[in-house]
Amino acid sequence: MPIITNLDTILAKRKMTLTELSERVDITIANLSILKSGKAKAIRFSTLESICKELDCKPGEILDYIPDNSGSETIK
Repeated sequence: MPIITNLDTILAKRKMTLTELSERVDITIANLSILKSGKAKAIRFSTLESICKELDCKPGEILDYIPDNSGSETIK
């Protein structure tokens, strides 16, 4: 998947555990783990806002785009 998450990196920089973030933003550890592992199919803007607010970061620091070099055409 060309969208990757850097949540683990941001958490390490902030010296915060996933459990602590979960408690602060009132999101289950399971849901944060799915996001952290890159297995999430979607994220609500309100969730992203809560995470960014607590980690004092921007969405682009958590989410990144890596182009897929498989040669398939992009739908425009």
